Amino acid sequence: MKRALFVLAAAIALTATAQKNPILPELHADPEILADGGRYYIYSTTDGAPGWGGYYFTCYSSANLKQWQYEGVVLDLHRDTQWAKGNAWAPAIEKKNGKYYLYYSGDQGERKAIGVAVADSPTGPFIDFGQPIVDKRPAGLKNGQQIDVDVFTDDDGQSYLFWGNGYMAGAKLNDDMTSIDTTTITLMTPRGGTLQDYRYREGPYVFKRKGIYYFMWSVDDTGSPNYHVAYGTSDKPLGPITVAESPVVLQQRPDQHIYGTAHNSVLQVPGKDKWYVVYHRINPAFLNKKDGPGYHREVCIDPMRFNADGTIQPVTPTN
Repeated sequence: MKRALFVLAAAIALTATAQKNPILPELHADPEILADGGRYYIYSTTDGAPGWGGYYFTCYSSANLKQWQYEGVVLDLHRDTQWAKGNAWAPAIEKKNGKYYLYYSGDQGERKAIGVAVADSPTGPFIDFGQPIVDKRPAGLKNGQQIDVDVFTDDDGQSYLFWGNGYMAGAKLNDDMTSIDTTTITLMTPRGGTLQDYRYREGPYVFKRKGIYYFMWSVDDTGSPNYHVAYGTSDKPLGPITVAESPVVLQQRPDQHIYGTAHNSVLQVPGKDKWYVVYHRINPAFLNKKDGPGYHREVCIDPMRFNADGTIQPVTPTN
């Protein structure tokens, strides 16, 4: 019944024509965006369940980044996987060799792990690989979770996996895209910083522009109004990362009732030097801690611009 109501709400939202934030109906978080075949696709954590207890991923598509069409549930961890019990968090999507690979965080019971499912279409059906691709911390670490996955494919065709809450790790993906080269696992956590600037928490995202590798991450807790995005750069896909001189690129605007702006992905409009940041923020009706701000989030999109030297200009989150 709950899912039926969600589908109905999504269908009603299709009649809207105004461009506004949030861009998706209902509650969603940790958005990942894909440009493919003249359309844009967003995959996200299904939010609103106490304790971040969502167990399936949906997809929305758009031809213009304004009106979004509900494409249905693309992966249900209860139905479609044998290993993941729930906590369907923070998906990432990558198209390669005609296949679509959906990476995601799931709960093995005692610990979090990262899985992957494969499809012939961006809207599925996705078939789970059957076991996690990452199920333990990098050697030597005693804390942190295997969540918040991202995938980046370089100009030479080599793909990389990035992940980690409490730490940031990266590794080369093997050609099968369902396993990593464990000999390349690299601990990449940006060091230092405070909760007011760039102290790493989670949500790594990687992209490349004009030969520069950009690494973005989320600072503070997802339930905090201060949850925000910082960044650094490198000349190599596995770092080391140099934190930007002005690292904060996306943060709350209390005067506009915009809070907790983080866990982002980035869109380059195909063939253009035109960029957007897609992120979530806290629904302002749930700011009080007792109301669960960390799992009442909504997806937004705003332009992202660069200075002549390649540094990212601060993004202004809007309504």
